Amino acid sequence: MRVLIIHQSFVDPGHPGGTRHFELARCLVAAGHEVTIIASNVDYLTGTKIVDTKGGYVEQWLDGIRVLRAYTYPSLHKSYRWRVVSFLTFMVSSFYTAVRCGPVDVIMGTSPPLFQLASAYLAALLRRRPFLLEIRDLWPEFAIDLGVLKNPLAIRAARWVEHFFYARAKHIVVNSPAYRDYLIEHGVADERIDVIPNGVDTRMFPKTNGDRSLLADWGIVGKYVATYSGALGPANDIPTILGAAAKLREHDDIHFLIVGDGKDRQQLAVQARDAGLHNVTFAGAIPKSRMSAVLAASDCCLATLKNIPMFRTTYPNKVFDYMAAAKPTVLGIDGVIREVVESACGGIFVPPGDERALADAILRLHDSPAEARQMGIAARNYVEQHFERRIQGDRLEILLKKLMGPK
Repeated sequence: MRVLIIHQSFVDPGHPGGTRHFELARCLVAAGHEVTIIASNVDYLTGTKIVDTKGGYVEQWLDGIRVLRAYTYPSLHKSYRWRVVSFLTFMVSSFYTAVRCGPVDVIMGTSPPLFQLASAYLAALLRRRPFLLEIRDLWPEFAIDLGVLKNPLAIRAARWVEHFFYARAKHIVVNSPAYRDYLIEHGVADERIDVIPNGVDTRMFPKTNGDRSLLADWGIVGKYVATYSGALGPANDIPTILGAAAKLREHDDIHFLIVGDGKDRQQLAVQARDAGLHNVTFAGAIPKSRMSAVLAASDCCLATLKNIPMFRTTYPNKVFDYMAAAKPTVLGIDGVIREVVESACGGIFVPPGDERALADAILRLHDSPAEARQMGIAARNYVEQHFERRIQGDRLEILLKKLMGPK
């Protein structure tokens, strides 16, 4: 098969962020298929240029995957309006690239953002190829719940666009079982939906004790380290982590390491400095290839989201990385991901937004190293059995073959 994926925020291990599509594409390539990914030339997490396309696109090859970096206006972190400008420029450039990229058998568009679905759908329509729609987050519902999208006309338009693509996709794949329920409630037939959940390539996280010397680069020596890794935006509820750090500031041996970037990073760093939180370090964005070492050197890991109903439906990538690294997770997210962590006996759930509960859970793990170690081992075993990326790659291959039909 010749598979085309259009994904603005595609990430390979040389850059920070989730590598779901790189890992799935690598599975397809290993099975003998050709994969082309049209991605932005601007890093989605940091807002910096990856390559200079000079208005066109640049071809790269990564582990046998063909990546075409298409022009995107570098305005992701300026404001929400400028973010839309970035999305629109990629929508146009990715469509232009998709019709010129060579033979393809199936085209996959992934959301969010919704804008790039237009590129995938129109390219599939023009080239008379099946259009596979992947839903990674429930937009616009998340934006509405967060208060980012408030205008009634804009909400109606976004929902119309959402349902337009639901109706026109040949098939839909979602990365959380709760998303399947949402789609069925909104009129999508069950037989048109497959769940290929978020997960992890456990080979990226070897079963070894971490070399803690790398923490010295951030001035962290001889500390119990609670690590958060991921985006630093309004949805991620980093202020609750800072609140927990304030409650634990008298415990001199506990330190909070926040790894990642996003539009709120500078504001959060100022907030921590003004509060005198010397037990918090903002490390910035780190390539995925280095995250296994960072997590291995950590003692426990943190996952938080705002306490809004729709976030109960999500499977955050970071949690699966934490589990693969055999670290206990302190989980400030309710819903389906709580079911995963609790089924694995791989961490401690705390109510979203509860600073005191988050602090208490970290202190419990700090004071009970044997219990924490057992949680980490159980978490690793669980993801190996249920969320291994190679198994998910096989499922995607079967689905793509079904979409193409008999030759």
